[in-house]
Amino acid sequence: MSTRIFSFEPIADQNSEILILGSVPGRKSLEEQQYYAHPQNCFWKLMFELLKEDFTTDYTGRKSLLKRHHIALWDVIDSCERRSSLDSDIRNEEHNGIADFLHQHPKIKAIFCNGQKSFHQLKKILPGNFGIPIIALPSTSPAHASLSYEEKKREWSRIICKEDQI
Repeated sequence: MSTRIFSFEPIADQNSEILILGSVPGRKSLEEQQYYAHPQNCFWKLMFELLKEDFTTDYTGRKSLLKRHHIALWDVIDSCERRSSLDSDIRNEEHNGIADFLHQHPKIKAIFCNGQKSFHQLKKILPGNFGIPIIALPSTSPAHASLSYEEKKREWSRIICKEDQI
């Protein structure tokens, strides 16, 4: 049986220049009420390494890291039905107001999608691209094991390259 699940509020402020979009929180994230809470999801490890900061498991510190580097974090899907944490199980999705978010955060210069599901969902709902590059990155989920951590890190380093250009 599927259960309706809901996304979190975005992590963002008026200085956000980069937007990272996931699909919707998995079970562990919902339990912890934290983005990317599954210990095998490499999102936070990647962020700390790429931004050259000391890793912490403290969620307040993790959110601060993103804000210090002008990175916003949210999900494309506001709510959906899903039996497991797999994106392939997502059904009957309702989307977040990404276009409104971009209007409210005019400094955003690039959007990076954490995986193909968020990328394809974003392309379905975002009219045009607001003149903002939209870049699909490999999922940081442990379910996406076709790439090694180092291969994911190489692709995710595009965030830092983009950050340096804006």
